[in-house]
Amino acid sequence: MILKRIDSSDADFQNLVQFLDADLAVRDGDDHAFYHQFNTIDALKNCVVAYLDGEAVACGAFKPFSEDSVEIKRMYTDPQKRNLGLASKILHELEVWAKESGYGKSVLETGIKQPEAIALYEKNGYQRIPNYGQYIGIENSVCFEKVL
Repeated sequence: MILKRIDSSDADFQNLVQFLDADLAVRDGDDHAFYHQFNTIDALKNCVVAYLDGEAVACGAFKPFSEDSVEIKRMYTDPQKRNLGLASKILHELEVWAKESGYGKSVLETGIKQPEAIALYEKNGYQRIPNYGQYIGIENSVCFEKVL
């Protein structure tokens, strides 16, 4: 496996995000439009794509959230390549990159209808926190944080 640090202009990253958005549209149903507005990728400078045998199979990104924290965004793994530890490796690479960039904490939001994502974040040391920002009061949202 190869991890590549790129930005959101990368074609492989954009392709994986299209698959992610299609999956989320099904999972989130009527709530998808609400979430989609917070998930644009046009200005993401910190993205990671994982390659297996030359094929882009997983991705993730972070963006600045506050002076000392980042928000993890756009985590996705091709369903055919799940359970290989790719998401944990991407998450770790994003955390290392954030720490190298001077950030001390990571936050994220995921959905109640994404139990595999919740399990991933808990397995990687994220603690559930009250919903923040636009997710306050949104029953489908679950928010997490981790000190890097």
